Amino acid sequence: MQHRIVVLGAGYAGAVAAGRLARRLHRDEVAITLVNTEADFVERVRMHQLAVGQELQPRPFGEMFAGTGVELKLAEVTAVDVDRKTVTVLDAYGTEEALEYDTLVYALGSRWNDQAVPGTAEHADQIASRPGALRLRERLARLDGGQPVLVVGGGLTGLEAATEIAEARPDLDVALAARGELGDWLSPKGRRHLRKVFDRLGITVHEHADVTAVGADHVTTADGTAVPAAITVWTTGFAVRPIARATTLDVTDTGRIVVDRSMRSVSHPDVYAIGDAALAMGPGDEPLRMSCATGTPMAWQAADAIAARLTGGNVPRTLMRYFNQCISLGRREGLIQYVTADDRAVRAVLTGRFAAGYKELVCKGAAWGVANPLLGLPSRRRHLVRELAGAAAGRDRSGAEGVRVSP
Repeated sequence: MQHRIVVLGAGYAGAVAAGRLARRLHRDEVAITLVNTEADFVERVRMHQLAVGQELQPRPFGEMFAGTGVELKLAEVTAVDVDRKTVTVLDAYGTEEALEYDTLVYALGSRWNDQAVPGTAEHADQIASRPGALRLRERLARLDGGQPVLVVGGGLTGLEAATEIAEARPDLDVALAARGELGDWLSPKGRRHLRKVFDRLGITVHEHADVTAVGADHVTTADGTAVPAAITVWTTGFAVRPIARATTLDVTDTGRIVVDRSMRSVSHPDVYAIGDAALAMGPGDEPLRMSCATGTPMAWQAADAIAARLTGGNVPRTLMRYFNQCISLGRREGLIQYVTADDRAVRAVLTGRFAAGYKELVCKGAAWGVANPLLGLPSRRRHLVRELAGAAAGRDRSGAEGVRVSP
Protein backbone atom coordinates (compact mmCIF):
# COMPACT_ATOMS: atom_id res chain seq x y z
CA MET A 1 0.00 0.00 0.00
CA GLN A 2 1.32 3.45 -0.93
CA HIS A 3 1.39 6.11 1.74
CA ARG A 4 -1.00 8.82 0.55
CA ILE A 5 0.26 12.41 0.92
CA VAL A 6 -2.14 15.18 -0.03
CA VAL A 7 -0.82 18.73 -0.30
CA LEU A 8 -3.42 21.50 -0.28
CA GLY A 9 -2.39 24.65 -2.13
CA ALA A 10 0.40 25.25 -4.64
CA GLY A 11 1.76 28.60 -3.63
CA TYR A 12 5.42 28.93 -2.70
CA ALA A 13 5.06 26.70 0.36
CA GLY A 14 2.79 24.00 -1.05
CA ALA A 15 4.55 23.65 -4.40
CA VAL A 16 7.99 23.46 -2.79
CA ALA A 17 6.79 20.88 -0.25
CA ALA A 18 5.21 18.66 -2.93
CA GLY A 19 8.31 18.71 -5.11
CA ARG A 20 10.69 18.15 -2.21
CA LEU A 21 8.65 15.19 -0.95
CA ALA A 22 8.58 13.66 -4.42
CA ARG A 23 12.35 13.85 -4.67
CA ARG A 24 12.99 12.56 -1.15
CA LEU A 25 10.64 9.56 -1.23
CA HIS A 26 10.28 6.57 -3.57
CA ARG A 27 7.41 6.82 -6.02
CA ASP A 28 6.38 3.19 -5.50
CA GLU A 29 5.99 3.78 -1.75
CA VAL A 30 4.15 7.13 -1.69
CA ALA A 31 1.44 8.79 -3.76
CA ILE A 32 1.59 12.59 -3.71
CA THR A 33 -1.44 14.62 -4.78
CA LEU A 34 -1.19 18.40 -5.07
CA VAL A 35 -4.55 20.22 -5.02
CA ASN A 36 -4.72 23.70 -6.50
CA THR A 37 -7.26 25.85 -8.31
CA GLU A 38 -4.86 27.01 -11.04
CA ALA A 39 -2.66 25.06 -13.45
CA ASP A 40 0.17 27.64 -13.33
CA PHE A 41 2.35 28.74 -10.46
CA VAL A 42 1.50 32.27 -9.32
CA GLU A 43 4.43 34.46 -8.29
CA ARG A 44 2.54 36.31 -5.64
CA VAL A 45 5.47 38.60 -4.89
CA ARG A 46 5.09 40.03 -8.42
CA MET A 47 1.38 40.86 -8.38
CA HIS A 48 2.11 44.59 -8.21
CA GLN A 49 4.03 44.19 -11.48
CA LEU A 50 1.16 42.33 -13.11
CA ALA A 51 -1.24 45.06 -11.97
CA VAL A 52 0.62 47.78 -13.91
CA GLY A 53 0.68 45.82 -17.18
CA GLN A 54 3.95 43.88 -17.00
CA GLU A 55 3.87 40.37 -18.44
CA LEU A 56 5.08 37.59 -16.16
CA GLN A 57 6.75 34.39 -17.30
CA PRO A 58 4.28 31.48 -17.42
CA ARG A 59 5.21 28.66 -15.03
CA PRO A 60 2.94 25.63 -15.71
CA PHE A 61 2.92 22.99 -13.01
CA GLY A 62 2.85 20.33 -15.73
CA GLU A 63 6.38 21.34 -16.65
CA MET A 64 7.56 21.95 -13.10
CA PHE A 65 6.52 18.52 -11.87
CA ALA A 66 7.20 16.54 -15.04
CA GLY A 67 8.72 13.18 -14.14
CA THR A 68 8.36 13.64 -10.37
CA GLY A 69 5.23 11.58 -9.86
CA VAL A 70 3.31 14.48 -8.29
CA GLU A 71 -0.34 14.31 -9.38
CA LEU A 72 -1.88 17.76 -9.86
CA LYS A 73 -5.60 17.95 -9.14
CA LEU A 74 -7.23 21.18 -10.30
CA ALA A 75 -9.97 21.79 -7.77
CA GLU A 76 -11.05 23.99 -4.89
CA VAL A 77 -10.79 22.69 -1.35
CA THR A 78 -14.19 23.06 0.32
CA ALA A 79 -13.73 21.07 3.54
CA VAL A 80 -11.22 19.07 5.56
CA ASP A 81 -12.14 16.32 8.03
CA VAL A 82 -9.02 15.64 10.05
CA ASP A 83 -10.70 12.95 12.11
CA ARG A 84 -11.74 10.89 9.09
CA LYS A 85 -8.64 11.94 7.16
CA THR A 86 -10.51 13.19 4.11
CA VAL A 87 -10.47 16.36 2.02
CA THR A 88 -13.50 17.46 0.00
CA VAL A 89 -12.73 19.21 -3.29
CA LEU A 90 -14.82 20.71 -6.06
CA ASP A 91 -13.52 20.87 -9.63
CA ALA A 92 -14.32 23.44 -12.31
CA TYR A 93 -17.19 21.29 -13.62
CA GLY A 94 -18.93 21.21 -10.26
CA THR A 95 -17.93 17.63 -9.46
CA GLU A 96 -17.31 16.99 -5.78
CA GLU A 97 -14.77 14.41 -4.65
CA ALA A 98 -13.44 13.16 -1.33
CA LEU A 99 -9.68 12.56 -1.17
CA GLU A 100 -8.34 10.26 1.51
CA TYR A 101 -4.90 10.83 2.99
CA ASP A 102 -2.42 9.34 5.40
CA THR A 103 -0.45 12.58 5.71
CA LEU A 104 -1.89 16.01 4.97
CA VAL A 105 0.15 19.11 4.16
CA TYR A 106 -2.08 22.16 4.61
CA ALA A 107 -0.73 25.07 2.57
CA LEU A 108 -3.83 26.99 1.52
CA GLY A 109 -2.14 30.30 2.21
CA SER A 110 -3.99 33.53 2.72
CA ARG A 111 -6.07 36.12 0.93
CA TRP A 112 -6.58 39.84 1.28
CA ASN A 113 -7.99 41.13 4.55
CA ASP A 114 -10.60 43.87 4.28
CA GLN A 115 -10.42 44.34 8.07
CA ALA A 116 -14.25 44.58 8.04
CA VAL A 117 -13.96 48.22 6.95
CA PRO A 118 -17.27 49.35 5.40
CA GLY A 119 -17.17 49.67 1.62
CA THR A 120 -13.88 47.83 1.14
CA ALA A 121 -15.36 44.69 -0.41
CA GLU A 122 -17.51 46.75 -2.77
CA HIS A 123 -15.09 49.46 -3.84
CA ALA A 124 -11.46 48.49 -3.14
CA ASP A 125 -9.05 46.51 -5.31
CA GLN A 126 -6.51 43.99 -4.05
CA ILE A 127 -3.30 42.42 -5.34
CA ALA A 128 -3.17 39.37 -3.06
CA SER A 129 -4.24 37.14 -5.96
CA ARG A 130 -3.84 36.96 -9.74
CA PRO A 131 -7.54 37.68 -10.42
CA GLY A 132 -7.32 40.72 -8.15
CA ALA A 133 -4.17 42.00 -9.85
CA LEU A 134 -5.69 41.50 -13.30
CA ARG A 135 -8.84 43.39 -12.29
CA LEU A 136 -6.74 46.29 -11.01
CA ARG A 137 -4.73 46.16 -14.24
CA GLU A 138 -7.88 46.68 -16.30
CA ARG A 139 -9.08 49.52 -14.09
CA LEU A 140 -5.72 51.32 -14.17
CA ALA A 141 -5.58 51.01 -17.97
CA ARG A 142 -8.95 52.76 -18.26
CA LEU A 143 -8.03 55.55 -15.85
CA ASP A 144 -7.40 58.99 -17.35
CA GLY A 145 -4.33 60.99 -16.43
CA GLY A 146 -4.56 63.17 -13.34
CA GLN A 147 -6.92 60.81 -11.53
CA PRO A 148 -6.16 59.90 -7.89
CA VAL A 149 -5.07 56.39 -6.93
CA LEU A 150 -4.81 55.64 -3.22
CA VAL A 151 -2.92 52.67 -1.75
CA VAL A 152 -4.11 51.87 1.76
CA GLY A 153 -1.52 50.12 3.92
CA GLY A 154 2.08 51.04 4.69
CA GLY A 155 3.56 47.54 4.83
CA LEU A 156 5.78 45.87 2.24
CA THR A 157 2.92 45.20 -0.19
CA GLY A 158 1.67 48.77 0.05
CA LEU A 159 5.11 50.27 -0.55
CA GLU A 160 5.71 48.07 -3.58
CA ALA A 161 2.25 48.75 -5.04
CA ALA A 162 2.46 52.53 -4.63
CA THR A 163 5.93 52.86 -6.15
CA GLU A 164 5.19 50.45 -9.01
CA ILE A 165 2.02 52.32 -9.98
CA ALA A 166 3.69 55.73 -9.67
CA GLU A 167 6.62 54.65 -11.83
CA ALA A 168 4.47 52.99 -14.50
CA ARG A 169 1.84 55.76 -14.55
CA PRO A 170 3.51 59.08 -13.71
CA ASP A 171 0.42 60.81 -15.09
CA LEU A 172 -1.66 59.62 -12.13
CA ASP A 173 -1.91 61.25 -8.70
CA VAL A 174 -0.67 58.36 -6.52
CA ALA A 175 -0.95 58.49 -2.72
CA LEU A 176 -0.43 56.10 0.17
CA ALA A 177 -2.28 56.04 3.49
CA ALA A 178 -0.49 54.47 6.48
CA ARG A 179 -1.65 54.05 10.07
CA GLY A 180 1.77 55.06 11.35
CA GLU A 181 4.72 56.86 9.82
CA LEU A 182 6.10 55.88 6.44
CA GLY A 183 8.38 52.87 6.89
CA ASP A 184 8.40 53.27 10.67
CA TRP A 185 9.76 49.74 11.18
CA LEU A 186 12.86 50.43 9.05
CA SER A 187 16.21 51.76 10.20
CA PRO A 188 16.75 55.54 9.99
CA LYS A 189 18.80 55.08 6.82
CA GLY A 190 16.08 52.91 5.31
CA ARG A 191 13.37 55.45 6.14
CA ARG A 192 15.37 58.29 4.59
CA HIS A 193 15.84 56.37 1.37
CA LEU A 194 12.17 55.41 1.24
CA ARG A 195 11.09 59.06 1.56
CA LYS A 196 13.59 60.06 -1.09
CA VAL A 197 12.10 57.56 -3.56
CA PHE A 198 8.53 58.55 -2.71
CA ASP A 199 9.37 62.22 -3.20
CA ARG A 200 11.04 61.54 -6.54
CA LEU A 201 8.04 59.55 -7.77
CA GLY A 202 5.64 62.23 -6.56
CA ILE A 203 3.74 59.97 -4.16
CA THR A 204 1.71 61.79 -1.53
CA VAL A 205 1.90 60.18 1.91
CA HIS A 206 -0.94 60.37 4.45
CA GLU A 207 0.61 59.33 7.75
CA HIS A 208 -1.34 58.36 10.88
CA ALA A 209 -4.33 57.89 8.60
CA ASP A 210 -6.63 55.11 9.78
CA VAL A 211 -9.09 54.45 6.96
CA THR A 212 -12.54 53.73 8.39
CA ALA A 213 -14.67 53.63 5.23
CA VAL A 214 -14.18 53.20 1.48
CA GLY A 215 -16.43 54.82 -1.10
CA ALA A 216 -16.55 54.73 -4.87
CA ASP A 217 -14.42 57.87 -5.25
CA HIS A 218 -12.86 58.49 -1.84
CA VAL A 219 -11.95 57.00 1.53
CA THR A 220 -12.71 58.41 4.95
CA THR A 221 -10.18 58.40 7.79
CA ALA A 222 -10.80 58.22 11.53
CA ASP A 223 -10.58 62.00 11.92
CA GLY A 224 -13.26 62.51 9.26
CA THR A 225 -10.92 63.49 6.43
CA ALA A 226 -12.08 62.51 2.95
CA VAL A 227 -9.18 61.44 0.70
CA PRO A 228 -10.05 61.30 -3.04
CA ALA A 229 -9.52 57.96 -4.77
CA ALA A 230 -10.75 56.99 -8.21
CA ILE A 231 -9.14 53.62 -7.36
CA THR A 232 -8.41 52.37 -3.85
CA VAL A 233 -5.84 49.57 -3.56
CA TRP A 234 -6.24 47.74 -0.24
CA THR A 235 -3.01 46.24 1.18
CA THR A 236 -3.57 46.10 4.93
CA GLY A 237 -2.44 42.54 5.54
CA PHE A 238 -3.69 39.02 4.93
CA ALA A 239 -6.31 36.68 6.38
CA VAL A 240 -6.31 32.90 6.22
CA ARG A 241 -9.15 30.89 4.75
CA PRO A 242 -11.84 29.66 7.18
CA ILE A 243 -11.43 25.95 6.35
CA ALA A 244 -9.03 25.07 9.18
CA ARG A 245 -11.18 26.87 11.74
CA ALA A 246 -14.07 24.53 10.85
CA THR A 247 -12.01 21.45 11.79
CA THR A 248 -10.92 20.02 15.14
CA LEU A 249 -7.36 21.23 14.54
CA ASP A 250 -5.79 23.46 17.18
CA VAL A 251 -5.94 26.91 15.57
CA THR A 252 -5.43 30.51 16.69
CA ASP A 253 -8.18 33.10 17.00
CA THR A 254 -7.43 34.12 13.41
CA GLY A 255 -7.64 30.55 12.09
CA ARG A 256 -3.94 29.73 11.68
CA ILE A 257 -2.93 26.15 12.47
CA VAL A 258 -0.62 25.84 15.48
CA VAL A 259 2.47 23.75 14.66
CA ASP A 260 5.67 22.62 16.32
CA ARG A 261 9.19 23.23 15.02
CA SER A 262 8.83 20.44 12.44
CA MET A 263 5.63 22.14 11.11
CA ARG A 264 3.50 19.32 12.53
CA SER A 265 0.10 20.14 13.98
CA VAL A 266 0.23 20.11 17.77
CA SER A 267 -3.18 18.43 17.87
CA HIS A 268 -3.13 16.05 14.87
CA PRO A 269 0.22 14.33 14.15
CA ASP A 270 -0.76 13.34 10.58
CA VAL A 271 -1.28 16.99 9.59
CA TYR A 272 1.46 19.47 8.72
CA ALA A 273 0.78 23.16 8.08
CA ILE A 274 3.09 25.55 6.24
CA GLY A 275 3.08 29.05 4.82
CA ASP A 276 0.62 31.75 5.84
CA ALA A 277 -1.90 29.17 7.09
CA ALA A 278 0.41 28.05 9.91
CA LEU A 279 1.49 29.67 13.14
CA ALA A 280 5.13 28.74 13.72
CA MET A 281 7.38 30.28 16.32
CA GLY A 282 10.75 31.81 15.52
CA PRO A 283 13.59 33.40 17.50
CA GLY A 284 12.55 35.01 20.75
CA ASP A 285 9.44 32.82 20.74
CA GLU A 286 7.82 35.27 18.34
CA PRO A 287 5.46 34.15 15.53
CA LEU A 288 6.99 34.04 12.06
CA ARG A 289 5.37 36.59 9.76
CA MET A 290 3.29 35.76 6.72
CA SER A 291 5.65 35.95 3.75
CA CYS A 292 7.30 34.01 0.95
CA ALA A 293 10.54 34.29 2.91
CA THR A 294 8.89 32.32 5.72
CA GLY A 295 6.80 29.89 3.66
CA THR A 296 9.62 28.36 1.66
CA PRO A 297 11.83 27.28 4.60
CA MET A 298 8.68 26.06 6.36
CA ALA A 299 8.06 23.83 3.34
CA TRP A 300 11.63 22.49 3.48
CA GLN A 301 11.20 21.78 7.17
CA ALA A 302 7.86 19.98 6.79
CA ALA A 303 8.93 17.90 3.78
CA ASP A 304 12.16 16.80 5.45
CA ALA A 305 10.29 15.95 8.67
CA ILE A 306 7.69 13.88 6.82
CA ALA A 307 10.37 12.05 4.84
CA ALA A 308 12.37 11.36 8.01
CA ARG A 309 9.37 9.99 9.87
CA LEU A 310 8.37 7.75 6.97
CA THR A 311 11.88 6.38 6.49
CA GLY A 312 12.98 6.21 10.12
CA GLY A 313 15.49 9.04 9.89
CA ASN A 314 16.23 11.90 12.27
CA VAL A 315 13.57 14.60 12.19
CA PRO A 316 15.09 18.06 11.62
CA ARG A 317 13.82 20.88 13.81
CA THR A 318 15.92 23.80 12.67
CA LEU A 319 15.01 27.12 14.22
CA MET A 320 14.22 29.53 11.40
CA ARG A 321 15.48 33.11 11.47
CA TYR A 322 15.37 36.24 9.35
CA PHE A 323 18.25 37.99 7.61
CA ASN A 324 16.70 40.82 5.62
CA GLN A 325 13.53 42.36 4.19
CA CYS A 326 13.57 42.93 0.43
CA ILE A 327 11.44 45.75 -0.99
CA SER A 328 11.14 46.70 -4.64
CA LEU A 329 10.43 50.39 -5.24
CA GLY A 330 9.62 50.23 -8.92
CA ARG A 331 11.86 48.56 -11.51
CA ARG A 332 14.94 50.75 -10.93
CA GLU A 333 14.97 51.20 -7.14
CA GLY A 334 14.95 48.92 -4.15
CA LEU A 335 15.58 48.73 -0.45
CA ILE A 336 17.15 45.78 1.39
CA GLN A 337 16.76 46.21 5.13
CA TYR A 338 18.97 43.88 7.15
CA VAL A 339 17.35 42.58 10.32
CA THR A 340 18.04 40.60 13.47
CA ALA A 341 17.06 36.94 13.73
CA ASP A 342 13.65 37.98 15.08
CA ASP A 343 13.06 40.47 12.23
CA ARG A 344 14.00 43.79 13.84
CA ALA A 345 15.79 46.34 11.68
CA VAL A 346 19.51 46.96 12.15
CA ARG A 347 21.47 49.91 10.75
CA ALA A 348 22.73 48.17 7.62
CA VAL A 349 20.76 48.65 4.38
CA LEU A 350 21.29 48.26 0.65
CA THR A 351 19.63 50.83 -1.61
CA GLY A 352 19.34 51.95 -5.22
CA ARG A 353 19.89 49.85 -8.34
CA PHE A 354 21.96 47.31 -6.42
CA ALA A 355 19.00 46.72 -4.14
CA ALA A 356 16.61 46.49 -7.09
CA GLY A 357 18.87 43.85 -8.65
CA TYR A 358 19.07 42.00 -5.36
CA LYS A 359 15.28 41.91 -5.01
CA GLU A 360 14.89 40.68 -8.58
CA LEU A 361 17.43 37.96 -7.88
CA VAL A 362 15.48 36.89 -4.79
CA CYS A 363 12.20 36.74 -6.75
CA LYS A 364 13.78 34.67 -9.52
CA GLY A 365 15.45 32.42 -6.98
CA ALA A 366 12.16 31.81 -5.17
CA ALA A 367 10.43 30.78 -8.40
CA TRP A 368 13.42 28.65 -9.43
CA GLY A 369 13.32 26.94 -6.06
CA VAL A 370 9.74 25.76 -6.65
CA ALA A 371 10.95 23.61 -9.55
CA ASN A 372 14.20 22.64 -7.78
CA PRO A 373 13.10 22.03 -4.19
CA LEU A 374 16.11 20.00 -3.06
CA LEU A 375 18.62 22.67 -4.04
CA GLY A 376 19.46 26.17 -2.94
CA LEU A 377 20.11 28.94 -5.39
CA PRO A 378 21.93 28.03 -8.62
CA SER A 379 25.68 28.51 -8.27
CA ARG A 380 25.77 31.71 -10.30
CA ARG A 381 22.99 33.22 -8.21
CA ARG A 382 24.70 32.18 -4.99
CA HIS A 383 27.77 33.98 -6.26
CA LEU A 384 25.76 37.09 -7.06
CA VAL A 385 24.11 37.02 -3.63
CA ARG A 386 27.55 36.95 -2.01
CA GLU A 387 28.67 39.85 -4.19
CA LEU A 388 25.62 41.91 -3.28
CA ALA A 389 25.97 41.08 0.40
CA GLY A 390 29.59 42.16 0.31
CA ALA A 391 28.66 45.36 -1.47
CA ALA A 392 26.03 46.10 1.14
CA ALA A 393 28.47 45.58 4.00
CA GLY A 394 31.11 47.64 2.22
CA ARG A 395 28.82 50.56 1.38
CA ASP A 396 27.21 50.76 4.79
CA ARG A 397 29.05 53.08 7.18
CA SER A 398 27.18 52.04 10.30
CA GLY A 399 29.88 49.65 11.44
CA ALA A 400 27.55 46.66 11.24
CA GLU A 401 29.40 43.36 11.12
CA GLY A 402 28.43 39.82 10.20
CA VAL A 403 25.74 40.80 7.72
CA ARG A 404 24.25 37.63 6.22
CA VAL A 405 22.01 37.19 3.24
CA SER A 406 19.07 34.83 3.06
CA PRO A 407 18.26 33.61 -0.47
